[in-house]
Amino acid sequence: MRARTPVGEIDIIARRGRTLAFVEVKARASEQAAALALDDWRLRRVARAAEALAPRHARPGDTIRIDAIFIVPGRLPHHVRNVWHG
Repeated sequence: MRARTPVGEIDIIARRGRTLAFVEVKARASEQAAALALDDWRLRRVARAAEALAPRHARPGDTIRIDAIFIVPGRLPHHVRNVWHG
């Protein structure tokens, strides 16, 4: 589910048990290019969007984190948990 806010957007909002993850997805030709595409400026935008959306999706006691998924041709997606430590 993609969600847009005035301060940024979230590609995926996912829940597993008591964990709510706001996920940024980057698809590039190489994993290095995908990782470089998720710079500090973009992470701050994702964090601001997550802050704006958390009241709508979070439940009391949830752990909230920001994750990234890097998609590279010919490889399985690479999921990185908790990429933002703002």
